[in-house]
Amino acid sequence: ILLVLQVRLVMKAHSFIRENVPRVLSSVKDKSGTVHIPRISQYLYFLFAPTLIYRDNYPRNPTIRWGYVATKFAQVLGSLFYAYYIFVRLCIPQFRNSSQETFNLRGLVLCIFNSILPGVLILFLVFFAFLHCWLNAFAEMLRFADRMFYK
Repeated sequence: ILLVLQVRLVMKAHSFIRENVPRVLSSVKDKSGTVHIPRISQYLYFLFAPTLIYRDNYPRNPTIRWGYVATKFAQVLGSLFYAYYIFVRLCIPQFRNSSQETFNLRGLVLCIFNSILPGVLILFLVFFAFLHCWLNAFAEMLRFADRMFYK
């Protein structure tokens, strides 16, 4: 989790620098008296907004739909509980039985192949929970209106 957060912060810092350094350098080159430096509040909003492209201003919704936020967080919890259920009911029994037997390649291959479908389901659930539900909930709480930016 820490590694993912660090990569996200490095990507956001790169975007922030890439967008602002050319503006500062051009104003210094033109020797204009005003240098546009982003405010701390703009940078903090960018750090929490679900986007990797820095802009000084993003489109904003007028209100926060708290029912939508609660629904998204409930979907995150539901996805995590369902992934836990799949893991406990379909993955753990496969490997628990194999740990009590002597090692053989056939048993290992069968355990792996029997765990592929549950593993893919858990992967889909985690991606749905984070990329769709979690990020949309935070976008709604930040009133971030540009949700179709990457289309």
